[in-house]
Amino acid sequence: MSRSWRPPVAWGLLLPGLGVLLFAYAMPMLWVLRMAFNRFTGGGGIEITLTLDSFADVFTDPYYLRVALTTVKLGLLVAAITVLVAYPLALFLVRTTSKWRGLLTILAIAPMLVSSVARTYGWMVVLGNQGLLSAVLTGLGLTDTPPQLANQFAGVVIALVQIFLPYAVLAMTSGFGRLDATLEQAAASLGAGRITRFLRVTLPLTLPGVLTGLLLVFVLTISAYVTPRLIGGGRVFVLASEIYDQATNQLNWPLAAALSLVLVIVFGIAVTVFGLLQRRVERWVSGR
Repeated sequence: MSRSWRPPVAWGLLLPGLGVLLFAYAMPMLWVLRMAFNRFTGGGGIEITLTLDSFADVFTDPYYLRVALTTVKLGLLVAAITVLVAYPLALFLVRTTSKWRGLLTILAIAPMLVSSVARTYGWMVVLGNQGLLSAVLTGLGLTDTPPQLANQFAGVVIALVQIFLPYAVLAMTSGFGRLDATLEQAAASLGAGRITRFLRVTLPLTLPGVLTGLLLVFVLTISAYVTPRLIGGGRVFVLASEIYDQATNQLNWPLAAALSLVLVIVFGIAVTVFGLLQRRVERWVSGR
């Protein structure tokens, strides 16, 4: 086939995917954008107009600002802790030459086969005031007053770290492609100790995978609804739960749409920052 026919063929192959994105993502997003400019008249009534009332409520009401800040804080904290916990495991899976490597990888990501809802209910049992953790700490005599983790921000962080840990491991193992054992051996032959080899060789080569894991967990966390709702017990307010409440309980669809756009903006900022950091890391690793 001549080169002149390759572009039309390529576009033809892209059309089904572009069509799916148009109807499954672009059109709903445009509908949400249009809904955000309507006016809520109370009792589920919506006036079709062009107004910034919903955006004014979002950006001037201290409550919604606190919800947005709590969402970002939760995302950053969960992402940081999850990557710190997942890093040694991902590094081990990449380095190991054991014949059980495939099985170990499957075991690391096996929790993804269980619904996050089921795992959240499991954490409710563990973190509850009369739950497994309280019983163990009290039974061992370590404390008379077990830590109050249920219906608290800390409990939500713990549950989300465990739920998103397999995602971080999977993202980081796939992002550790630059890691080469011969480079570490060369550094060792030049007299570099373990800490020096890690800081000067291993860490720089694995940073792209770390950034990928951070971005993935951050995005999953700020969009999480079930776990903050159940573990938080109605005391931990995030954008996802507030969007649900406004759309289904208050029937204030314009405000829910405006909050959804705020969440999309946070996504965009996260992706932009990730892209800038990724380019800086690539230049640093390549020595440019």
